[in-house]
Amino acid sequence: MAPAVRFRAAVALLGRFPALAGVDLDVDPGEVVLVQGANGAGKTSLLRACAGLLPVAQGEAHVLGHDLRTGRGRRDVRRHIGLLGHAGFLYDDLTVEDNVRFAVKAAGLPDPHAATGRALERLGLHTRLRTVAVGRLSTGQRRRTALAVVLAKAPELWLLDEPHAGLDAESRDTVDAIVKDAAAAGAAVVLASHEIDRATALAHRTLVMAGGHVHEQDRVHVA
Repeated sequence: MAPAVRFRAAVALLGRFPALAGVDLDVDPGEVVLVQGANGAGKTSLLRACAGLLPVAQGEAHVLGHDLRTGRGRRDVRRHIGLLGHAGFLYDDLTVEDNVRFAVKAAGLPDPHAATGRALERLGLHTRLRTVAVGRLSTGQRRRTALAVVLAKAPELWLLDEPHAGLDAESRDTVDAIVKDAAAAGAAVVLASHEIDRATALAHRTLVMAGGHVHEQDRVHVA
């Protein structure tokens, strides 16, 4: 089975700064990989590169069979990935439901109404919050909406940057269950997190980034 993510000596630049400085990485379908590292180590840059948002200037970078060295590859891969970033990629003037449905339609998925409804219910957004404009939500509610967008798209690759941030204990447990379900269904998951104990319990493998490089640690057992 081909890896969902395959980087070889991948270099990505932010201006003249090498945000990724020769990354080697394989992530298999059904695998949950935790990326750790200090602020500025390159974790967010790695996720953005996998999402086709940060161009890879040198080396090899393939995600879900798409060559990220090309503009077409970066565009095409975005329909098949779900990225949860710090910003959330939400439209403040649209309702929670409209944000999720818009993302599903943009991804070209069948039956956007049903996919939207399932995601909203899973994240506890299906009652009064469904019709509230995102600009009026609390930090935790915005985070759950962003997660609902990812869930509704049913991506083949989940890219999660601090997925537990801003959430209460119940919502954090929901995130854990969603990640486990996604991996069990065959999706690859790459998450960056400072929630070490919680994230490690989800991961099959932990990587440490430093200076734009990836260092692999031992595989861990997932219950």
